[in-house]
Amino acid sequence: MKDLIIRVVSGIIGLILLIGIIKLGGITLNLSVLAISLMGLREFFLALKSKGYNPLTKLGYLIVILFFFNNINNEHLGLIIGFSVLSLLISFLFKDILINDISITLLSILYIPFLLNHIVYLEDSIYIWLIFIIAFGTDTFAYFAGNLFGKHKLYPEVSPNKTIEGSIGGVLGSVLLTIVFTRFFNLDNLNLLVPLAIITSIISQLGDLVASKIKRYVEIKDYGYLIPGHGGILDRFDSVIFTAPVVYYYYYLFIR
Repeated sequence: MKDLIIRVVSGIIGLILLIGIIKLGGITLNLSVLAISLMGLREFFLALKSKGYNPLTKLGYLIVILFFFNNINNEHLGLIIGFSVLSLLISFLFKDILINDISITLLSILYIPFLLNHIVYLEDSIYIWLIFIIAFGTDTFAYFAGNLFGKHKLYPEVSPNKTIEGSIGGVLGSVLLTIVFTRFFNLDNLNLLVPLAIITSIISQLGDLVASKIKRYVEIKDYGYLIPGHGGILDRFDSVIFTAPVVYYYYYLFIR
């Protein structure tokens, strides 16, 4: 019970901060994504190092910072991607840098800062809220549905506590919250947002499973202890990392 109380209180504080950051937008949102990306990348690098890998940490942090300046200056994203790939290829010329470490570094950059920065791309759209409504709503409803009705394991080899019933509850919860969202903002495109909620909720849970799979591989329980009751940055944002690009591209293709 104590752990649940800590988790709930921590979640409420985080939610208040999140609402404030999104409402302020601009440099506040950009700095927040920068901070989350840097801390998330650090957690990921430390986890990989525990397994014997040696990612190019300084280059990784530099590219995260470049994403930040790219966002505030509205520069072309291709420049960052090109710089990243070129830098990694040049690194391969150094005899003490292995191709495995270069590959891991590239994966880290694509997995964390690249995907997370899709949050910023929706800054001027009301649909930015759906990234978090669906991701956190799925987590919350899946947790309670799993505890109340869970009987059949979803993927026990990766996450033994997750159940099929909890997964379904997460999807239904995200749909419910999306309906509330459309009513609150008087939107008339519910027929487009319900499919988005279903698709994104499933992707959100896949993001959670991917993070769990990585943690099992490197043999850790949590990525960190920064957020009481939740673990590290990646433990809290593992689903957001996957939902952000899905919401952005769905919005860009079907709603805008």
